[in-house]
Amino acid sequence: MMTTPLRALALPALLTVALLARAAPASAAEEAEAPKGAAVTVLKAAKACFGNFVDVSGFILAREETAVRPERPGLKVAEILAEAGDTVTAGQNLARLTLPEGGFQMMQAPVAGTVSASTATIGAMASARGEALFSIVARSEYELVGLVPSADIARLAVNQPAAVRIVGLGNLEGKLRRVAPTIEPNSQLGQVFIGVSASQRLPLNSAGRAQIKTGQSCSVAVPLAAILYTPAGTVVQVVRRNRVETKRVEVGLSDGGQVEIRDGLNEGDIVVARAGSLLREGDPVRPVMAAEVK
Repeated sequence: MMTTPLRALALPALLTVALLARAAPASAAEEAEAPKGAAVTVLKAAKACFGNFVDVSGFILAREETAVRPERPGLKVAEILAEAGDTVTAGQNLARLTLPEGGFQMMQAPVAGTVSASTATIGAMASARGEALFSIVARSEYELVGLVPSADIARLAVNQPAAVRIVGLGNLEGKLRRVAPTIEPNSQLGQVFIGVSASQRLPLNSAGRAQIKTGQSCSVAVPLAAILYTPAGTVVQVVRRNRVETKRVEVGLSDGGQVEIRDGLNEGDIVVARAGSLLREGDPVRPVMAAEVK
């Protein structure tokens, strides 16, 4: 029976211990380099486009309103065939009038459009010079007439699109039709005329607001919550190598909770989703992408 020397048995064990001893300092160094900070939600800075707008406040008016009266005096209203709010075509009968010598005459719409007002009453006299029996918004074309600061006038141009909102009627599409050539000296406001596309009758003189789109800008964007305003300027907090870095940025336009970053941030930078004073330059953190947060 052969026996194995103790030295031969101990050699492999000694080699294993030596290898483990050499690997231990490396593992410890790696653990020391990996910061064990608080978990923070982050996101990647991405490009987005922002519209540049000029705000307008004003009132809804008819672009062109036609007054309808009889051509001769002494007529009486015998029958009313159209009411305020009706949409009429050119040549459509609006009322039947009694002639002084007997017989009838039909009053017709001179233009197609929407009847905005009517004073016609059966039995009342219809005057050629008095108050109009009917008023028609020609071609059912309306416009928002409003005021903008003189500083914004240079940014405006005919045919720029506008989003119009009228109290009680919601959002409508519009287009800048005309800009007045003068500025009111005391208020330094200029008048603008925005044509409004509407399938329904709009109440004249109702209040409205509009945003005229003068262009757009496409840059890196981050949520508003990622921006921190400090005495030293506007900053965002980014994460590099699991540590916080503070970057000063120049902000631009904003829309829907997103803010344009014109300078100081690159596309793909890892940004702290909710910046705050609790995080400081160099703090160790464990970044968690916003998409991974349940």
